[in-house]
Amino acid sequence: MKTVSQISELRTQVKVWRQQGLTVAFVPTMGNLHAGHISLVDEAHKHADKVVASIFINPMQFGINEDIDNYPRTMVDDQQKLTAAGTDLLFTPTPDIIYPKGLAKQSFIEVPNISDGYCGESRPDHFRGVATVVCKLFNLVQPDIACFGLKDYQQVQVIQTMVEDLSMPITIIPVATTREESGLALSSRNGYLTAEEKAIAPVLQKNLQWLAEQISIGFSQSESIDFIGLSKQAAKVINDAGLHTDYLHVCHAHTLQPASEDDTQLVILAAAHCGKARLIDNLQLKLT
Repeated sequence: MKTVSQISELRTQVKVWRQQGLTVAFVPTMGNLHAGHISLVDEAHKHADKVVASIFINPMQFGINEDIDNYPRTMVDDQQKLTAAGTDLLFTPTPDIIYPKGLAKQSFIEVPNISDGYCGESRPDHFRGVATVVCKLFNLVQPDIACFGLKDYQQVQVIQTMVEDLSMPITIIPVATTREESGLALSSRNGYLTAEEKAIAPVLQKNLQWLAEQISIGFSQSESIDFIGLSKQAAKVINDAGLHTDYLHVCHAHTLQPASEDDTQLVILAAAHCGKARLIDNLQLKLT
C-alpha cells in the first residue's frame, strides 16, 4: 500500500490508474480503524479495480466541547490494517491541506431537510462538516464508487442526497453495520467505554429489536401502531439500564420523516450516552 499526504501525489496516482482503464473505489475514514472500517474496504474491492482509503480527522464536523483533541490517533496500526486488507492507496492529508484558508473562510456544502433532526439537531452543523469534507474528498479522489457504513444511517442518507442533488457520477454503496457478539455496533468511540459500561451498552440495540418486533406484530394484525408511544417505552428501558437516551424515533427509511401508518419501509434511529461515549445505532424494518 502506498501512503500519500499531498493532493498532487494523490491525483498523480489516480490519473495513472485512469489511463490504464481501471475503476476506483473510495473509503473515507477518520482513522482508529476497527473491523467495521475494514468491511468497507472489503466491499470496495468487490466493485472496483483499485481501492483508495483516507484518514482525516475532520475539524469541521466537530462542535464546541466535542472530542476532537482526544479523538484516538492510531496511524501506524491503521496502516497495517489497511495494508492487510489490500488497500492500494492511503491519503492522509492535514487540516491545512484540506482547509488552506481556515474553516472560517471555507466554502461549505449544506444538505437541507435530511440533515435536520436526530444527530443534526444534537450536533448543530455536524452534517455541514461531513458533507463538505466528503464533497472535497470526492473531488480529489474522483472515485467511481464510495462505501459508507450504515451504522451512521443519517450520514449515509445525507451523502446519498448530496450526490444525487449535485449530479456527482459516484455510486454510494451502504455497508451493513459490523457488531460485537453482544450486538453492540462497532465504533471508534467504544474505546471510551469502561468494562461496566460495555456490559450495559448492548441494551440499545436490544430495545431497537424489541421495538421492531412490536411494530411488526401490530402491522401483521392490522392494528393502529403507536410509534411514539412504543418508542417512549423502549427509551425508558434503555434509560433504566443506565444509558441516557438522546433520541429514539421511528422514521420513513428514505426521507427520515416521522413514520406514518402508510409507511412500510422504516428505520428506527437512536442515540444514547453511555459514560463518555455517545452511541448511535439503527434498525431497518420492511413491513410486508
